[in-house]
Amino acid sequence: MANFAKPSAPRFSVEVYQNEFLPQGGRDVHAIVTVTSTGGATATRATAAQGTAAVVIMVDCSGSMEYPPEKMRGAREATAAAVDTLRDGTSFAVIAGTHVAKEVYPGQGRLAVADPVTRAQAKEALRGLSSGGGTAIGTWLRLADGLLRQAPAAIRHGILLTDGRNEHEDPAVLRATLDACAGRFTCDARGVGTDWEVKEVTGIASALLGSADIVADPAHLAEDFTRMMENVMGKEVADVALRLWTPVGAEIQYVKQVAPAVHDLTDRRTEAGPRAGDYPTGSWGDESRDYHVCVRVPNASVGQEMLAARATLVLPGAAGTPGQSPLVLAQGLVRAVWTDDLAASTAINPQVAHYTGQAELAQAIQQGLEARKLGDVDGATAKLGRAVQLASASGNADTAKLLAKVVDVVDAAAGTVRLKAKVADADEMTLETRSTQTVRVKKS
Repeated sequence: MANFAKPSAPRFSVEVYQNEFLPQGGRDVHAIVTVTSTGGATATRATAAQGTAAVVIMVDCSGSMEYPPEKMRGAREATAAAVDTLRDGTSFAVIAGTHVAKEVYPGQGRLAVADPVTRAQAKEALRGLSSGGGTAIGTWLRLADGLLRQAPAAIRHGILLTDGRNEHEDPAVLRATLDACAGRFTCDARGVGTDWEVKEVTGIASALLGSADIVADPAHLAEDFTRMMENVMGKEVADVALRLWTPVGAEIQYVKQVAPAVHDLTDRRTEAGPRAGDYPTGSWGDESRDYHVCVRVPNASVGQEMLAARATLVLPGAAGTPGQSPLVLAQGLVRAVWTDDLAASTAINPQVAHYTGQAELAQAIQQGLEARKLGDVDGATAKLGRAVQLASASGNADTAKLLAKVVDVVDAAAGTVRLKAKVADADEMTLETRSTQTVRVKKS
């Protein structure tokens, strides 16, 4: 483990957990790379005052938001609560989203700067939010992107609320929009009620390196929006990349964030020089995340060892300036050692085993719910039973509670369950939306 951050900046560290021993003929090296950032909370107060954060809130104002009326009222109150949470100096705007995107505040294609006056003006403008029209989320994101791109802020973030499906836009348009916006800003996405599409909301959050969740009861929107905005205000460093270098003959098989949620970053690699690639991690405050890296190395004889990969946390340019050398924040090493000691080579590192199980848990839930929707009782029972077993074994109590609302658990350890005859839409959608949320491995 090494730490290269300057004392005045948030401090990053990288720790690598692995079993470096391989049997003769073994080629796949698994490692959990834990990245931790500390010191950001103190720095945030200064940087917020310097205007290094910009936030755009996108509120669904389609016709369905008026049914029931509590949704639209909850959206107004939640957005006002988020505005109140903005630190002075933060650039911000509010967008009303229907089949078109309209600037609610401040308007004229610009961002406001948060202070007591602009916060009061924004909350007054929110009183005029009304519902009507369709849903075309890509247009909301494109307007947010245009507003955020004009801000010199280091932290650029969106908050998106919807209550329905993206019915007034071709799915390919939304996908293209997400591809265009990826790397330019991060975005948290929320679905209110139970008439929206889980895969759309989670897909938006995943593409833009944000969080996704359900707020089934509009009365809880203000609390959720406040918490989201507090999290954004705690961000200190943006556009951080996990750079993986491999020697000749070795190559990365996959890279997945596995805590606090599972996100596959494998296909998001950008080349960063000879045998090196960058994987985006987004913005950081005081927090810790875990990444599962799998490297395939060349064959070697017993007794040989090699550096399988170097994991480096970097900013793309010095101080984030394009065209300059990357700023190295922290670094860790992944090793491979070939042995004929069967006990050493077959031991599974506890961190690797835990997160492999958490990734399987997320997949089992999603596949089980899909089978249930298709009427495949046997398939759904098997997959959701496996999910119960994994949640129990890993101590993921939150997911276990959500599963218990969808299945009757007969034996958690064995994964024996029965599908419930009736399941509330909110319970099923909550389980699906939160299926990728993981628990940290218990370290002795």
